[in-house]
Amino acid sequence: MLKKLNGDLHPTSGYSHVTIAAPGRMVFLAGQMPMDDSGERVVGVGDLDAQVDRTVLNAMKALALAGVRPDDVVRSVVYVVSSDYIDPARAWHRFFESEIGAALTSASTLVGVSTLGFPEQLVELELTAVIS
Repeated sequence: MLKKLNGDLHPTSGYSHVTIAAPGRMVFLAGQMPMDDSGERVVGVGDLDAQVDRTVLNAMKALALAGVRPDDVVRSVVYVVSSDYIDPARAWHRFFESEIGAALTSASTLVGVSTLGFPEQLVELELTAVIS
């Protein structure tokens, strides 16, 4: 059985921000992005640090909605649009140094990509956690 939650996170185009799978009680977060509360606008256009910070805020809300913390995360994937002026490792380090940093201490993958879901989007964070 799956439990799908969106809470007070921004509206989606049909996906859920959080999915809890039973009986193992695993939590799968949809890719968290630097979207504003309306879900209609990318925050921090052209500013990698601002986009990471907003993504952290959204991911922390999603984790709380599922009743888990960064310490409960067992896998993270950081996607960063890479280019001559954006170093994907910089984004990973900013995530690591933020309040969600403990989530990146488990299995973690950094992926440089050519584009993400929105033209202005530079970063996305995908998390899998367990409910203990």
